[in-house]
Amino acid sequence: MTTRARIRRRWLAMLLVTLMPWGAIALASDEARASRSVANAFGDTHLPAPPRRVVTLYQGATDSAVALGITPVGVVDSWLEPPMYRYLRDALAGVEHVGLETQPNLEKVAWLDPDLVVATRFRHERVRPLLEKIAPTVATGSVFDFKASLALLAEATGREARARELLRDWDERVADFRRRIADTLGGAWPQKAAVVRFKSDHVRLYSTGFAGSILDELGFEQPDAVQDQGWGMKLTSEENIPVMNADVIFVLLEPDDPAIAENYRHWTSHPLWQRLDAVQNRRVFEVDAVNWIMGGGILAANAMLDDLYAHYGLATPRGHALPTAACTAGTAAQPRAQDEEPAAC
Repeated sequence: MTTRARIRRRWLAMLLVTLMPWGAIALASDEARASRSVANAFGDTHLPAPPRRVVTLYQGATDSAVALGITPVGVVDSWLEPPMYRYLRDALAGVEHVGLETQPNLEKVAWLDPDLVVATRFRHERVRPLLEKIAPTVATGSVFDFKASLALLAEATGREARARELLRDWDERVADFRRRIADTLGGAWPQKAAVVRFKSDHVRLYSTGFAGSILDELGFEQPDAVQDQGWGMKLTSEENIPVMNADVIFVLLEPDDPAIAENYRHWTSHPLWQRLDAVQNRRVFEVDAVNWIMGGGILAANAMLDDLYAHYGLATPRGHALPTAACTAGTAAQPRAQDEEPAAC
């Protein structure tokens, strides 16, 4: 072996020894970047790696997951249209169900071996210790704040860019609706809106919650009777019909329930109902309860806004690409490790 060859071999050996620690450091650095701490209603949750197996324990989280292009490995049953709302069925075909939102089956959750559980303090504070033993768990404070649900799930899964896109689209639609309805109604805007849900033995008049928060953002006002009344009012007698007086009434129905349909006919045939401003001005609109209160996520919020465009005869903006479940149906993949956009959208 020549002197030059020996020198070259020694130089390569020294180079390898020098580079090995840096390779280990680079690997550790990549792992550190992959881990994150997510502030949420349960405190700070440490996620050692980008989640790949997500379980959603309330409707707003399930809706948000589909909007973000995530296929959960487990979801809770829907309140209406069981086992899952129609607008999410294609995107969630074959996904395991883990019981009710109010009483999830923790054995099933554990069996799915998730690396992220998305809960809500409103529903799941009591079982929080058990959930946290199964997997890292993040939670929102309520079930109806669709923006909070979207932001939390996006941060936990590295989908912040997609969430910003969805919220930017939402803000543009809100601004467009406010502009169009003000131009259409003129001095009759803003309107007072009553959200009324008929049950088999009573009527609920909502002031807050999912629909109420969206109507408020759109510029509607509350009926005088429900201001400062918390979630709203429970009406058990037809004598209470005047408290529903508003410029427009949105009626939430469950058409598959005969008892609810009969109660609706009974109340709306009462003389006091006929005197309501919305009734006299033909501004009583029957709307989908899934879109208006049950869906709880940004896809449902956009469907509710679609209803409002239609009921007021307002043209949907040209070129608007509604981020519905159709965007991800059948194409939603497991959560991406990087903050990248879903190819289907």
